[in-house]
Amino acid sequence: MKTITTLPPSTQKVRRDVVGGKRGDGHERDRRIHRPDPGRIVEGAPDPRLTARGGLVAFGTFLRRADVDRELRDISFRLKSGPLVVYPMEAQLRLLIDANVAGEGRVFGLESLAADPLFVHLAGGVVPSIDTVYRDLCRFDARALCDLEMLVGRQALALPGLRRHDAVHLDVDTTVEPTFGEQQEGALPGPNPRFHGRPSYHPIGGYVGEIDAFVGVRLRPGNTSFGNDDVPYVRALIARVREELRREQRLYVRMDAAGDCTDLLAAIVEEKALFVIKPHLTKDLLAAIRAVPDAHWTTVDADAEGRPTRQVAEVHFARGTWRERGIFPRVIAVRIRDDQDSSGRQLYLWPDLDWTVKAYLSNDITAELDDIARRYEGRAGIEPRLGELKNGFGIGKIPTGRFDANHAMLLLKVLAYNLLRRFVEAVAPALRSWHVSWLRRALICVPARLVRSARRWALRLPPDSWLLHLRC
Repeated sequence: MKTITTLPPSTQKVRRDVVGGKRGDGHERDRRIHRPDPGRIVEGAPDPRLTARGGLVAFGTFLRRADVDRELRDISFRLKSGPLVVYPMEAQLRLLIDANVAGEGRVFGLESLAADPLFVHLAGGVVPSIDTVYRDLCRFDARALCDLEMLVGRQALALPGLRRHDAVHLDVDTTVEPTFGEQQEGALPGPNPRFHGRPSYHPIGGYVGEIDAFVGVRLRPGNTSFGNDDVPYVRALIARVREELRREQRLYVRMDAAGDCTDLLAAIVEEKALFVIKPHLTKDLLAAIRAVPDAHWTTVDADAEGRPTRQVAEVHFARGTWRERGIFPRVIAVRIRDDQDSSGRQLYLWPDLDWTVKAYLSNDITAELDDIARRYEGRAGIEPRLGELKNGFGIGKIPTGRFDANHAMLLLKVLAYNLLRRFVEAVAPALRSWHVSWLRRALICVPARLVRSARRWALRLPPDSWLLHLRC
């Protein structure tokens, strides 16, 4: 019998070659290794030209060529202008973008970055005090916030590949940013599954998985739940994405049960988009699902013994508010055996059967029932991206007590995320599937040496750095 050998699963994640390291060669050695005595390593002369963030040069070059610096100036110049200005507003915004891309999600992190010679050089020769940065964030008004939010969407939709797909998905979701310490403006108790009763913010955002970017985000007070007041913003997100699509491309809007809002459903239909939304499982809807005859359930999956494990059916159900607005979405019910799906809420409608039930709403009248249900399951991609914004860019770290300033900082962090994705797509597309933490190791937080030679600045990188192979 011939034995087939396969590579261990972890081999696919070996990334030290990309970040400048070498793989272990223990299989070629015949003697065990011995760790040296670190006390025998003497300290050399300090070198003030060493930097830990050599990738900021390539990143800044890309942003300059993409006219990001000019757009930031157009947005913010009126907020801080005059002959006596030392720190222009656009320079402050670029400073914060570089800081967030380098892994410092707090304004206070500038204190550590001020010791990096490359960061100081790119900042114009001096890093301003954090009090100056705080005051500049407080300069943002409603017009500047709107312009910055639109810039977030433009940079996201500038990513290539959106037109290659037959269907594009806009996932709209909210998240919670708890606040600690002194009371921040707009931080109020509200829906908070982890810190009950804690003052917080409740931002809303739109994410397109096909380009892995957020096309918009907005900060809201903590006592704000999704409702009719958010319909105009969702409508704007849909229109923003629709402008970049071909006429024959389909646009799906996916939301959880918060999207079971009549005004929202009507707005999506008016914007000529499709929706796949989880409904509120009210008593009348559950009764309609329970009343579906067994003959109307279609088996789509079965186990090895031929026993059905997944069935779908269309439910004849419509809320009164839907009828009033002339909206009649398809109601799709999916029942799964408990041993096949243990995630999420387990809802049993039949006491004598081991089925759990899920339901979906959609205005797609041509797709198969199970295809609609599985299309909604793809919405899970937004959750890890929100986690990256929280863990990688610190959107949960509130900088000031002013609501507009905190809104501006949130937009800058999401903009930094989109710009990093654009940078990776342009210069290192092979790394597009990597998470932010690994992208920083490979492309941003790279040791280097900043030298002055022949009246020009030069950056000396390690010989195995991935930055040497970028498609700049």
